[in-house]
Parts: sequence; C-alpha cells; structure tokens
Amino acid sequence: MSSNPKLEDNLRAAILAEPDVVLDDKDLMQALVAANERARGDNVIDLRGIAMQRLETRLDRLEDTHRSVIAAAYENLAGTNQIHRAILRLLEPVEFEDFLHALGNDVAEVLRVDHITVVLETTVVQNDPAIDRLGGVLTVTEPGFVDKYLSFDRGGPARDVIMREIHQANPRVYGTQSGQLQSEACLKLNLGEGRLPGMMAMGAKDPRHFSPQLGTDLLTFFAGVFERSMRHWLS
Repeated sequence: MSSNPKLEDNLRAAILAEPDVVLDDKDLMQALVAANERARGDNVIDLRGIAMQRLETRLDRLEDTHRSVIAAAYENLAGTNQIHRAILRLLEPVEFEDFLHALGNDVAEVLRVDHITVVLETTVVQNDPAIDRLGGVLTVTEPGFVDKYLSFDRGGPARDVIMREIHQANPRVYGTQSGQLQSEACLKLNLGEGRLPGMMAMGAKDPRHFSPQLGTDLLTFFAGVFERSMRHWLS
C-alpha cells in the first residue's frame, strides 16, 4: 500500500468517514488486534487482549445458544401445528369407520408417520371381517396386553407415552407393516370407567423418528383428545 499513495488516501478517507464499519467487522478487528500484538513482541503480555478473547468466546457460545433456542422454538411450533391439524381432521368424520380410516391415512400423513394402529383389549378375541376391512388401523388383543407391551423393554409400571427404537416390530400391533418399522410412539388410552385400556401405536421407518429424548407433551395432548373421541364412539 505504501507504493500506492492514492489507494492509501482513499482507504484512510473511507475509514475516517465510517469508522463504525471497521468496529463492526469482527474479522477485521481480529486482524488489527493480531497485528498490534505482533508489533509489541512476545515479551509483552496484553491482559486486555486476553480479556477480549475470553469475551469473544463467551459471546460465540451465547450466539450458539441463542440460535439453538430459536431453532427449538420453531420446531416446537411446527409440532404444535401438526397436532392441531391432525385433531381437526379427526373431528370431521361422522361415522366410526370413517374416523378410523382418517386416522390411518390423513392423520398419519399429517404426523409424518408410516403406520398407526389402535389396540383395544377385549375378553373375547376373535376374527372380525369388519376389523380386517380397516387395513390394520384397529386390532384387538387379550386383557393385559397394553401394559405388557408398553413396559416390555423396561422395568416398573407402564408409562402413558413411550417413544423408542424397535429392532423387530410386533406383528400383532403393526400387521404386515411390522417388517419395515424401526421406531415407534405408543400412547396409552383411557377409554372410560368399566372399559379395558387401549393403546395407539405410531410406527416410523426412520429409527430416529421417535426416541426417548424427545418431549412427550404434544403426544400426551393428542392422546387425550383421541381417547375422548373414542369414548364417544364406543358409547
């Protein structure tokens, strides 16, 4: 630059005209600080420079946290919108068979899952052509199956919402789809006083679609709405 005084004068004039531009440019300021440290030599310790570096590190961490919080908020909002759309679709049918078809098709598509099955416990388990016509959306099992299924890979009482990876899906729950599914969310259903419990099982081909680290609030809300709808249909 010393061999080009015109360029030097122009650059100097630009900096003097807008010094804030230099101060706001992080990379430029770091280059100036590094040049200043080289000019001082290795024997001079700049405590102010060290403090500034620590502040910059903390600021970078704060910015990363801020971005993570915003991303989580958007993801939660998107999940809430999905649940709302699914619930509105469930409220449309006026016949029970249409209600279950909507669950297995439209609702599954809205929630981006590959299969949904409703499991109902009954003291009389028998083949029913009406159930077969539903395409695997509804299945019946013996009493005690739901709690056993919810807790088969863990001790203690069954939780109301379980999300986990599955290496071999249960054919009694997922039927012909069982060989393709690698993760699931299971929602325990309270179908009212005097009735055996039920369960909604959502299966996904992606093993990371449902994992124990995910929040359960939205699925708990969805299960609450669905079980109230089921009480209406069963009554």
